[in-house]
Amino acid sequence: MSFFTRVANTHWPVTLREDEIHGPPYGSLIMRPLKTSDRTQWYAARTMNQDWLAPWEASTPQVPGQKPAKALTFAQYVRSQDRAARTGDSLSFVLIVDGILAGQLSVASITYGSLRGASIGYWVSRDVAGRGVAPTAVALAVDYCFEQLHLHRIEINIRPENHASLRVVEKLGLRDEGLRKNYLHIQGQWADHRTFAVTSTEVPRGLLRRWRDQTEQ
Repeated sequence: MSFFTRVANTHWPVTLREDEIHGPPYGSLIMRPLKTSDRTQWYAARTMNQDWLAPWEASTPQVPGQKPAKALTFAQYVRSQDRAARTGDSLSFVLIVDGILAGQLSVASITYGSLRGASIGYWVSRDVAGRGVAPTAVALAVDYCFEQLHLHRIEINIRPENHASLRVVEKLGLRDEGLRKNYLHIQGQWADHRTFAVTSTEVPRGLLRRWRDQTEQ
């Protein structure tokens, strides 16, 4: 069963929860804001999964005449994520699987007005890949965006070579909108991405519910 909890009349902080991850060996998933006390677990997960994640890591292109941005400390990073969430620009969740920090998901580029859309990006530790963690997290985030933020469209952009991530959107049945050439800066160069999307009208009962219904047929 899924739960959304939030504080008073604000949209942040938010905790999303699924008591039974949709996939063996099952387990629980909690999605919550990053905290400064997560420093040890977060760095451990990133270090252990460096080779697994490195090919897909976003980079910032160097602008002529500008100095490279100074790297944030972990505390500064946590504060920047919290600030962006409170202003409604983006939301960032860590993924806690059976009590262990095992990934992160961000809802970025949140836009209202006539678009009412956002994009989702995520990473998970290699030892939980294939267990249903990533699709469960994506589905929870999409449902929250549609039901609580009243967004209309969510997209996910994936490198064509990232087969593990492609399996996530395939499981969820997101619509393939084609290839975007040189779309995002990855590992020091512009890279092509495939765009997958879903709108609120396509999942009136929620994305997580649709996924469960399809796999239980």
